[in-house]
Amino acid sequence: MTKEMKVENTVLINAPMAKVWEALTEPSWTKKYMFNCAVESDWTPGSPVIWKMQHEGKEIIPVKGLVEDIIPGQLLKYSVIDPGMDIADIPENYLHVTYALSQVNGQTELKVIQDGYEHAAKGEERYQEAVKGGGWRSILAVIKELLEK
Repeated sequence: MTKEMKVENTVLINAPMAKVWEALTEPSWTKKYMFNCAVESDWTPGSPVIWKMQHEGKEIIPVKGLVEDIIPGQLLKYSVIDPGMDIADIPENYLHVTYALSQVNGQTELKVIQDGYEHAAKGEERYQEAVKGGGWRSILAVIKELLEK
């Protein structure tokens, strides 16, 4: 049996769920916390999710994927792969990111789960790198700081 490998991080944000959702899905927000990457998608199941950034005057796509599931304002699940990695661009090599939002005592709880490592090429290496880096913890801290200003 394959061991499930997932990285889960949660943060409470003193902001309405709608504002947190906007921060997760709008390019003007994602550029502020996702390493200057603007996310592009129409956020419908099966649609592309493309992260774009400018580097040395060129537009590059460090991460891409597909919307897998969505309940607007509450849940978003999408697949991700780094096209620059030396792995095949096939479905089993994509990881999965889930954003789950809920109300907790007047605050928004944002839970981020990244999984699918156990089936992906270089899965153990990618998982260990995510764990060592704290998963989404540093990104969630920046989102919280931006939204609570």
